[in-house]
Amino acid sequence: MELECYPTAERPPEIVPGRPQRAWMDHFAERHPYRCLPLSMANTTGWEILCPMAFTAEWTGGSHQDDIKLQTDYPHPDFHNFVKSHFSHGVVTFHPGYLFRTPPGWSMIAQGPPNHVKDGIQPLAGLVETDWLPFPFTMNWIFTRPGKVRFEKGEPFCFITLTQDKVLADVQPVIRSMARNPELRDQYDVWEKHRAEFNAKIFRLDPEATKEAWQRYYFKGEFPPEIENEAPKDHVNKRRLKAPRFMG
Repeated sequence: MELECYPTAERPPEIVPGRPQRAWMDHFAERHPYRCLPLSMANTTGWEILCPMAFTAEWTGGSHQDDIKLQTDYPHPDFHNFVKSHFSHGVVTFHPGYLFRTPPGWSMIAQGPPNHVKDGIQPLAGLVETDWLPFPFTMNWIFTRPGKVRFEKGEPFCFITLTQDKVLADVQPVIRSMARNPELRDQYDVWEKHRAEFNAKIFRLDPEATKEAWQRYYFKGEFPPEIENEAPKDHVNKRRLKAPRFMG
């Protein structure tokens, strides 16, 4: 299976596999957020498209295109084709620089980098049927208030991942009492008991629990000892996607 990336610019932005690191996660004591496996897995389940230059965007709060000012740190020949004030109303538009093609039945989600926080501006997400579309899409961010924001060189401005979205229409969500699934009910009760006991030990500064720091059942893909089920064989706690390969 291939994700085809056709450059639409002479010097398209770099595409790299999603990286787990986030500045705000690094600043916590002992980098505590990295213990939350869903966070780091979301960060790496896709590819980042990186800013080829650093620049500042400023919004006055007005509804016109010229109410957004874009200024690069240094002159760059691709700047005005890369980022623009196109849609007005505080929306900044990026051109990813590629036309993407996916296999039949697969679409692309274009969004901001997961868990990448920027003050004053919010990424907008879009789903694109890249299995047939013969032209590229744009990536857009919207100011949340008047002011200035910075994008650094090498900072991801777009995060792309794939989904088989058509089959979602056949999915029927159901809300069901856990009493109807006794095995799941027992597993949940065991987990809840372990969780409460572990948190109580942490509160008491129990040396063994403090050393362990957090329960790792999900991180390791394991069940508590009382549950005899086999651990899932396809559990993943670290993802490294393939980097793009130039085919000419």
